[in-house]
Amino acid sequence: MITKDTVIGDILKMNENAAKILMDFGMGCLGCPSSTMETLEQACFVHGLNLSEVLEQLNK
Repeated sequence: MITKDTVIGDILKMNENAAKILMDFGMGCLGCPSSTMETLEQACFVHGLNLSEVLEQLNK
């Protein structure tokens, strides 16, 4: 299960649809160096996204 504390790089490994889901939300920097250290909560904050909505889509 993906949580707010899961690192973006790990999310991409856990869910084969994660890249598309995150890009659909406007996160286009999935390959940037910070994705290996940034949690989903941090990324949502930086991109102004609703964390609950993103988590719901990633955990379907």
